[in-house]
Amino acid sequence: MAYDETLAQRLRKIFADRSDVIEKKMFGGMAFMLSGNMCCGVVDYTLMARVGPEQYKKALGKPHAREMDFTGKPMKGFICVAPSGIESGANLRAWVELCINFASSLPPK
Repeated sequence: MAYDETLAQRLRKIFADRSDVIEKKMFGGMAFMLSGNMCCGVVDYTLMARVGPEQYKKALGKPHAREMDFTGKPMKGFICVAPSGIESGANLRAWVELCINFASSLPPK
């Protein structure tokens, strides 16, 4: 499965000043790992957002968000954001900040 390289590049720009973020192919797309923990990524044209269990329901209530479900069972703490929800740089950055906040709360791997 391919992923949107333009969205991946937008994410690279957001993470450009961080030395603790690496890219890893995952879920048929590209994931951005913060200190070894999955933070966010791209599958097809969709943003994969790891928001964590505490922000999960609130994040699902936001426009263009849906459960992340690759296997028939939603992954708790992970959501997908449709392209229309991340068209603006401000919207994408807001989602990424939510992901960074959660990933930063985890111990490094």
